[in-house]
This record gives sequence, structure tokens and C-alpha cells, in this order.
Amino acid sequence: MMKKTLLIIALTSLYSIGAMAQDNAVRGKYFDRNTVTLFDSTGVYMEESGLSHVLTHRLVKAISFKGCASLSTIKMDYDPLSAYCEIDRLLVHRAATGKTDTLLWPGREQNVPVYDYVAPARMIYWGASQKMVEVGHLDLYDQVEVWTYKKGYTYALLADGSEGPAGLNGTFAALPDDDSRYVPPMKGHFYDIVPFWSTEPVERKVYQLNIMDSKQLQYKVYNGKLDIRREAADEEGRTLYTFTGTDIMPLKREPRAWASNDIECKLLLSTSPDWQAKSRWFFGVNEDYGSFVPTPEMQQKVNEIVRNCTTEMDSIAALTHWVADNIRYAGISMGEGEGFTLHSAQMNMDDRCGVCKDKASTLIGMLRAAGFKAYAAMTMAGERIDRIPADQFNHSVCAVQLSNGRFEMLDPTWVPNVRELWSSAEQQQGYLIGTAEGCDLMETPLSPAENHYIRIIGNSSIDMDGTLTGTLTVTAEGQSDAAVRRVFSARQADWRANLERELLRIAPNAEILDIQHTDPDAYLDQPVSITYSYRIPHYATVGKEVIEFIPLSARNIFKSAMGHLSFDLSAAERTQPFSDRCSRLVDIRETVTLPFAPSRLHYPMIDGIADPAASFGCGIQMNGTELTFGEQAVFGKRRYEATDWPAFRTTAMNQITMSKTPIILTK
Repeated sequence: MMKKTLLIIALTSLYSIGAMAQDNAVRGKYFDRNTVTLFDSTGVYMEESGLSHVLTHRLVKAISFKGCASLSTIKMDYDPLSAYCEIDRLLVHRAATGKTDTLLWPGREQNVPVYDYVAPARMIYWGASQKMVEVGHLDLYDQVEVWTYKKGYTYALLADGSEGPAGLNGTFAALPDDDSRYVPPMKGHFYDIVPFWSTEPVERKVYQLNIMDSKQLQYKVYNGKLDIRREAADEEGRTLYTFTGTDIMPLKREPRAWASNDIECKLLLSTSPDWQAKSRWFFGVNEDYGSFVPTPEMQQKVNEIVRNCTTEMDSIAALTHWVADNIRYAGISMGEGEGFTLHSAQMNMDDRCGVCKDKASTLIGMLRAAGFKAYAAMTMAGERIDRIPADQFNHSVCAVQLSNGRFEMLDPTWVPNVRELWSSAEQQQGYLIGTAEGCDLMETPLSPAENHYIRIIGNSSIDMDGTLTGTLTVTAEGQSDAAVRRVFSARQADWRANLERELLRIAPNAEILDIQHTDPDAYLDQPVSITYSYRIPHYATVGKEVIEFIPLSARNIFKSAMGHLSFDLSAAERTQPFSDRCSRLVDIRETVTLPFAPSRLHYPMIDGIADPAASFGCGIQMNGTELTFGEQAVFGKRRYEATDWPAFRTTAMNQITMSKTPIILTK
């Protein structure tokens, strides 16, 4: 059989165990690592239908006791509905004796058991399984050699991370006769995302693809270089592509760096001609299934939700937030088609639960019931989507077409109790809308920092014994509103304690006289606002001719809403791009009445900074016994380049400096 022929293709670049680096050399080169992969080889054979057979072959050496523990079991994750897999062969090469223990080999009677069990799950229960073989005790420099076979697919919306097979050589066990369920949903096409990066050293990694010439393969290497060979594999119009990487060392990641697939070497392959073809397929597979057909019951609910709406955006917002707040996040398998077919909207209404694609499906059905043109869309939360149309998606959302023809993106998964319709934690993020005509890949724009302000306004007075009395009001919008509003996430009985804790964190001896706040349940009516009335004994140092204090507003109450303050700011420079939660504006103002009129003012000398990525300014004015203080920090992006770091860091450090350095006033 042709597929067996491929699976026995020799990767001529593989070398024997006897030619591997000696233990002393390994100890010196990888002294701070746990394992080193001596070779990692993958062979893929694509059939006309799109069904792919994947054989992997890996040899891994343990070079620390932690590495020994990590190799003590071999596991393979798969979904029985769409994939078949086998741990085919397993050898352990003992460093101390030079002997090889054969734990698993086809036809051998003394094979160790291969366990097949339901994979652990939380919140998403789709029947994922694992196969596992126990390797047992390993000593330093023992080597584990394993062959695995897999056919089928794992659709991106089924998994949180990329799944990568690991080698090529040998034959495979008997397979089920019916392969139809293993054909990928976009029939006749092949796509793969191959990371050529690793968290442990890899001396040699090879990826081979045997594919028909008629499939017109597209591929591209990002963030690095590979050795690429293209050669005719046989006389049947097939081509063999070989991609090789050597001496792959783990990247020392800087804090908050972009995802590894965005900054480290990866290979994308696809036979899909363009993103428009992927868009048409995604539209068709869900329309054919009937995912978005509204039922009379749904129509009745939609009429109830929008009955008081006066504009199209009012109706869109009401439906989006109803789905966000009323469909609980929990995944239940519908069986065949799970992962790429969106559950029917009525099914989700009945279950009142679902994952991202189910929330999107429910919203699309409800929008269509309200007379809108709405479509399913796919996006990639946390990573960049590159131009090669591979399966670079992990999240499903919704697009609605307004009367002016423009698409409005909606995400009911990420906006429960959030005033936005599309979370700005997803700005600068690629997405693809499924339409009958086909759409190109698009990207969500930057959301201006002023859309996500946190504003802290103080009005206070200091008496001669240093007691500070006054009010402090915190208001916020957008993603900052969502962060501040989390203070109400606990039981209503805990709200007061949570609110008090925010003030006591910055002023432990404060006496809280009163707290007023907006209704947490009416979050769509207005931005969150919280006002503290307080008295803080001995807050300021007051003498006959000197007053020393830090404005309470500058001490970063609700610090959790200011993600830039949680960054490690110790490094003056970066080489890797980085991300924050969202763009953000911090606006702080306070008026302080003093016990006497000072004539001199000493305060932190901070130079302002003006940069498109981040900026900072502050100032203090005196008018008799009244002091007015203000500062403003602006963070203009969610995804930053490494060159943005100096401005970002300086802005954040300036805010921290203002929160810790007292103002000194003298007569």
C-alpha cells in the first residue's frame, strides 16, 4: 500500500545511536537542562481525500533527575471521533550497561501495556482520550526511543495548544477499516503548523511531507531558517518535501513576551489556495448543518429582549450581552462534527451552556431572528495569524453586518459583565469571517487608550495633627471598567469587605466612613464608579513649618486595573516584543486643603515622556492653602514591539515613583 510505502521511507539524515554525542559533551553543553532530544522526525503521507498518516520517531536523553521523571511515561492525546493513534514501539537504552530494553515492539509477547483512557477534563467535556505507556525508572543519560503512528486530525477549536507528532520510521499496527471519519473537515486539503522551537534542546528535527503535486502546497518558515529539500518521491505525481532544523535551543523568554509561535521558528503548510476558500468552507459547513436556524421559542425570546430597543446597535448590544451573561461556559460534545461545526443555536438555548463556538452560534441565531445578517467567524486569541491559510484558530466569534454594509465584530464569550461588545483584550488580533462569497483575513484595530480609562479623583484636607480627611472617587471604562468591577465578583455579602480592602491596601489605618457605588448588575447603564469617604489619622507629617505627604490618589488604588504596574521593569532593554492586557489611560487628580499656606514646594522631579507607545505627565500647583495635583499615564497598545519598551517602562516607573515619593511643603 502507498501509505505503508511512505511510512517506511528512510529519513537518510537520521544517524545511529552509536554516533550520538558522548555523555561528557552533553553534560557540558546542556548543563542546565533536563532532557535533550537527539532526533525528532515526522513523516506525513497525504491521501487524495485529505486524510494524513503521520509516523514519528524520537530519541530523547535524560540529563537531569527531573528529566528522568519527565520521561517515565509516554502519552499521546487524541479525539477518538476524529483521530486514531498508536504508540507503536518503545525502547530504553541504558547508559550504565550499554544494553537496550525493549518495552514495546509489534508482535512481541512481553510488551508493556498501553493504556487508553478518557483524558482529564475541566469545563470542556468532549470525550478526548489519551494513550499512555509507562517507561518506568530511568537513570541519568538513559535514552528513550519511541515510534508513534497517527491518522486523522485535531481541529484547532478542539484544542488549547498545537499538537505535534514526533518522528518517522518503521511500520504500524492494524488499523480500523473505515477511514472516513479521519478525513479532515475541509476535504481534499492539508494544513499543518509545525513548531521548530522547543522548551528543551533538540539536536535535529526533521519534518517530511509526501503530497500529490496537484494539491499546490503553500509553505513558509517564520522567525528562522530551515534546510528545505524538494524532490520527486515516486512516479505517481507526488513530491517529497523535507524540512530540517538543527541545534534548536530553548529561547530564554523575557517576561510578557508574545507567544512562542510569534517569535520562534515555525513552519506553516497548507493546500488551501487562500483565506477566501477557508471562509467559504467555514460558512458552508455550518449552514449545511443548520447551526443558526432560529426556532419559534428563540424568536419569542429575541422579541422580548429587543422590544425596547430603538436603534440597530441597541438591539445588537442587548442580544450580545444576553448571550454573554446567560449562556454558561461549559463544553458538552454533540458527537460527530464537534470542534468545527457550531452547535445549533436552539441546542445551546436548551442547554444554557457551551464554549466559544456555541455562544457565537446562539448569538448568530438570535441576531438572524431579529432580522440581521450575522455570520460565524474564527480568530486566534493570544497569537498572530500569518498569511499562509493554515488552521491558525482557537476561538470562535460572531460578525454582524450593519445597515451601512460594515461588519461589527462581537464576542459573547469574552464580554460577560463587560461594557464592550468586542473585548479590547482582543485588539490587534486576526480573524476570518465565514461568508458565502469568501472573506480575506482581517485584523481588529487598536482601541484608543481613552476608551479604557481609570480615573481617580480626590478631594481631601490635612489638619495640624496630620489627619487626612476626604473622598476618593474611582471611575473606569472599557477593559479598565471590567477590571475594577471584579471587586463585585464575590457574593453580595462580601462586596463591602472587598471594597474596604482596596483602600486599606494603600492606607491600612484608614477609617472608612462611607462607600457609594454604582449598581454592579446594571453595568450597561453607566461606567463603574466607587466613592470612598474616609479619615486617616497621622497620614501626613505636619510640623510648624513643614508638611510632608503622598497624595492618596497617586498611591494606585485598584492596582489590578493597571496591568502595566505588574510588569518586571528591572531590565532597561528588551529584545522580544511583549503584550499587556489592553491599551489604557490612567488619569489622577486631587485637590488638597492644607493646614497653612506654604511658600516652597519640593516634589519628585520626573521628566515627562511623549511617545505613541506610552506617555507620562504630571504637575502640582499651589494657591494659598490649596494644592492641586495631577498625573496622567497613557499606554497606547496591547501588543508592543521591543523598541516600545523604553517608553513603556519609563511611563510605568514614573507612576510608581509618584506613588512612593512624598511632596514636601515648607513655609
